[in-house]
Amino acid sequence: MKAVLRKFCAGCGVFSLLISLAACAPSLPKHPEQLSYPELEFQLPEVDRLELANGIRLYLKQDDELPLVQLTALVGSGSIGVPTRLAGFAEIYAEAWRTGGTADISPSRLESRLDQLAADLNASMGTYSSQLDLSIRAEDFVEGLQIVADLLRSPGFSSTSLELARLKAIENVRRQNDLPGAVAQRLLLASLYPGHPLGVSSTTDSLERILRSHLQQFHARHFRPNNLLLAVSGDFDRDQLLQQLAAAFGDWPVGPLDDQPLPPVPESGGGAVQVVDKGLAQATIRIGDIGLTKDNPDQYAVRVMNFILGGGGFNSRLMQEIRSDRGLAYSVYSYFQIGRRLPGPFIAATETRNQEASRVLALIHEIMRDLRENRVSDEELRIARDSLVNSFVFGFDDSHAVVSQQMRLDLFDYPQDYLQRYRDRIAAVTPADVQRVARRYLLPDRQKIVLVGRADVFDEELERSGLNIERVEVEETP
Repeated sequence: MKAVLRKFCAGCGVFSLLISLAACAPSLPKHPEQLSYPELEFQLPEVDRLELANGIRLYLKQDDELPLVQLTALVGSGSIGVPTRLAGFAEIYAEAWRTGGTADISPSRLESRLDQLAADLNASMGTYSSQLDLSIRAEDFVEGLQIVADLLRSPGFSSTSLELARLKAIENVRRQNDLPGAVAQRLLLASLYPGHPLGVSSTTDSLERILRSHLQQFHARHFRPNNLLLAVSGDFDRDQLLQQLAAAFGDWPVGPLDDQPLPPVPESGGGAVQVVDKGLAQATIRIGDIGLTKDNPDQYAVRVMNFILGGGGFNSRLMQEIRSDRGLAYSVYSYFQIGRRLPGPFIAATETRNQEASRVLALIHEIMRDLRENRVSDEELRIARDSLVNSFVFGFDDSHAVVSQQMRLDLFDYPQDYLQRYRDRIAAVTPADVQRVARRYLLPDRQKIVLVGRADVFDEELERSGLNIERVEVEETP
């Protein structure tokens, strides 16, 4: 009994102590929104930037948390300069580059060695650049670096790899009409960039025209050390790495570069609607226009405006009005793809029931017009700016993201203070700025629209809208 009493008294003492501490603590807020936090401080990570004698630009960041090294090789030329009759070149080139071996290593031997090294190697070609990405154990980095150097300097582009890449691309074309979203996106870009490399899609004929000599000629014209940037992060010794890079690339001579032309983007004509009749349970809607480039100072206000319009998830007006308030769609969004050299597209998209397609399209335009005609509230603006500023840090979530991002900014000639001033420029956007860019870049009357779905359900109401409507036939996958 005495032991039980002692335990009881001890428990009472602890309970009394907790009550006393609670009484001394400051009162807790009644709602999470009343919580306050110290202001976050964020410093951009430092990147070691150097240049080899032959013009290769280096971006280095040591990180020994894991015994791995990541390397990205970025060549400053892409598919923008390839003739449109060879549409699909980027896909074929990247696949044949990655799987086609080198001048000294057969494709099968290269694959076998990469498997033995447990190395992850990928190739890609974009509009303005071509890229190799390697992830490998630190102890095997020298061999991995040599493989990357061989692919950059003397790729094999084996005929077998080329034909396999072609067959894969042709199969993708054969299935390109399976997904209504892919159909809508393809038609929308073609209408925004008619006859332009940014709007042309591959066909079986264009893929059949691509020869091994085309791949070799592209490589000969654009792969030079003075057109190459290398980002390396991970577990390495800086001095040893510089010696390894010099051994792999130091004897690669500088050569003349074949500048890629930038075909001017056609002027946007009047608004038009393309309708693709498909027997689907819901309609897919895509709305688009020509946007802007990174050199346009409006890009910061546009980012904030688009967050409010459709880029902010459940904080955006499109999501609140169309999904949350009316239940007309599961997902609805918008984005501006800021072009690095040529203006990228603005796109708004959703899927809804066929019988609601015309109503949803009208609602999207109504929301756009409201942004044009009325200033946003201070609270709406605060949420947009804070969200964009706070999400900025996630672009630096690992060492390789840091170095590769800095490398791309340099390749595309961003201002040196772009990252340092990005958050300040977003935070400086005013309600007047949002309305100004909405009036300039949200132009419903000239937007291109694509609807894929049951035309017999939404046709009549769509015709009453007075829009210029074009029926488009797409071949079904056999």
